[in-house]
Amino acid sequence: MILANGLTGCSPTALIKRSLGDELAAQGQVQEEDPGLAREASAFYLKLSESLLKDAPENQKLAEAVGAGLSQYAYAYVAFEAERLAATDAQAAYRTNERAKRLYLRAHRHAMRALELAVPGFRTKLEHADVKQWPLISQDQVGLAYWAAASWGGYISLAKDSPEAVADFPLAYRLATLAWKVNPNYGNGGLSSLMGSFESAQPGGSLAKATQYFDASISISQGKNASPYIAKAESISVPQGQREAYEALLKKAIEISDMYPDLSNQLMRERAQWLLRTAEDLF
Repeated sequence: MILANGLTGCSPTALIKRSLGDELAAQGQVQEEDPGLAREASAFYLKLSESLLKDAPENQKLAEAVGAGLSQYAYAYVAFEAERLAATDAQAAYRTNERAKRLYLRAHRHAMRALELAVPGFRTKLEHADVKQWPLISQDQVGLAYWAAASWGGYISLAKDSPEAVADFPLAYRLATLAWKVNPNYGNGGLSSLMGSFESAQPGGSLAKATQYFDASISISQGKNASPYIAKAESISVPQGQREAYEALLKKAIEISDMYPDLSNQLMRERAQWLLRTAEDLF
């Protein structure tokens, strides 16, 4: 009887959408091995997932998958393309960069909306000066907080000419920190790497502390993830003018991507190779 009463308010269409949304959220964790196929499939997957999320905004796993998908698409395909275009076509680079910013914001809105639904007044609490008033993040919400912070940071990194965007940097870092305190191992070390990126980017940040975060990420992933090596090269070696260390880290990332050729590592391999080719521009 309880089950029947629970189903009374749900139309067959709503049940189908909810079921499909749950399945898409689960599929969001599956790694596609072919980068080209992954990019071609991403647009349809993301649009469908967003459509389902509108009808089930309380589905935190789906919101997390959408936030993750949009953030990863923005970083791996759009923002990276803008970087490569900068040397040959400034106008195209600008347009592509603007698109990456919009995608990051879109990801951030989805993740933050889910957090707001789960914890009413989440953003207001996050802005509070009193640490005791900051929102509490449950273990189940770490992924949402991670992608909300990562997409926020991604947007800010591309909008450095916007005082309003830059002013939000401490909040993005705070959000990542709240998630990290709950589960520092989240994302196979991805959250620790994000913490390193935030620490190295903040005014007066400690490169020594950032290095610890990156090294922790490498340890958590058991050296099978190329991403923290690249993040460490860009965030630590570049500001210190250490070209030899920079190139060594990038070569290590390529070595790892060859040993463990999942989609993430293949994409990171492409970035590492490009960074090596353009190292002269940085040193």
